Amino acid sequence: MADWGPVIIATVLFVLLTPGLLFQLPPKGSVVAFANLQTSGVSIFVHTIIYFGLITIFLIAIGVHIYTG
Repeated sequence: MADWGPVIIATVLFVLLTPGLLFQLPPKGSVVAFANLQTSGVSIFVHTIIYFGLITIFLIAIGVHIYTG
């Protein structure tokens, strides 16, 4: 049986937290910008910290497992 939990969680979080795809934190000149696709270094850093925190919570603290086969 393969454990697909880490793969699925990491992929979904990576897609959703890609800087500038859904929203950008912090964008230039406003609080939140949607579908901006202009990424700053600060935005990449903030999204990296959020990604690391969420993946740690889901995989280590909660222990999400999805078994197949």
